[in-house]
Amino acid sequence: MNARKKHVIKMAHQLFIDKGFQATSIQDILDYSGISKGTFYNYFSSKNELLLALFSTIYKELEMARNELLIGQDPADIEVFKKQIELQLKINRSNKLISLFEEVLVSNDEDLKQFMKRSHFRILRWLYYRFIDIFGEEKKPYLLDCSIMFMGILQHNLKYHKLAHQSTAGIYKVIHYSVERMIKIVNEVSEADEQLVQPELIESLVPIRDHLDQSFQQKLYQTILSLKKALTHKDEHSQCIQLLDFIQEELLHSKSPRQFLVDSTLLSLKTNQSTLGHMELQKLEQLVSDFFA
Repeated sequence: MNARKKHVIKMAHQLFIDKGFQATSIQDILDYSGISKGTFYNYFSSKNELLLALFSTIYKELEMARNELLIGQDPADIEVFKKQIELQLKINRSNKLISLFEEVLVSNDEDLKQFMKRSHFRILRWLYYRFIDIFGEEKKPYLLDCSIMFMGILQHNLKYHKLAHQSTAGIYKVIHYSVERMIKIVNEVSEADEQLVQPELIESLVPIRDHLDQSFQQKLYQTILSLKKALTHKDEHSQCIQLLDFIQEELLHSKSPRQFLVDSTLLSLKTNQSTLGHMELQKLEQLVSDFFA
């Protein structure tokens, strides 16, 4: 995504926060971001499509930030999971996502509603796989049920904690309390050998591009982050980052990843082996090979 398009999304986001999505017109966006109508429609077919681009941008940032918290950590460490949930809630709050979600829910736009539904299922799927990391494969048959319950428990605990204290302060305390209750529920449900929703359901509800193995995503994020940290020559720094970001975007977020473009980008990166870490570049090449195998 080019810098100008990002700027338009950022400006529109601020307007949606200040005025509300429904009350913000395309002309408001043109005036605030300083672009022409032609430029707007070159980027987006409608205000709704811009909102979808905004949500997608925030989700990608959230996904990256969550995975960075796992780098060098044990995925089974429940304290890391608590930090991931805290991060997710803070990102939701700073971007005023709840108020935007509420406007979408009362709108008549089916594409927006479907996007929100898929987003909900993606979060549920992430929780499900993180619960497998934490509680183990032996409890897997019960963990989709537990993920669903956890979403409800956390949501309502946050809601009534805010009402009681007139503040969102102490958010980690609510997360800690909710997660600790969840540990007991997971053990109780697995001991009772009771199952309400089949885990296979989540796979059918999430679009195919989201069916990426969690460990693959984490390895890709870690490898690309290591390559970025290894950059030494300033004149090549920006170009290499753009190439690495393109590979990450293509593998994780493109509906139809284009192998020829990813391979071409890797070839360009190989010309900078003096700048990039050789071992990490080999790891990236192997991850790409495994992805398209």
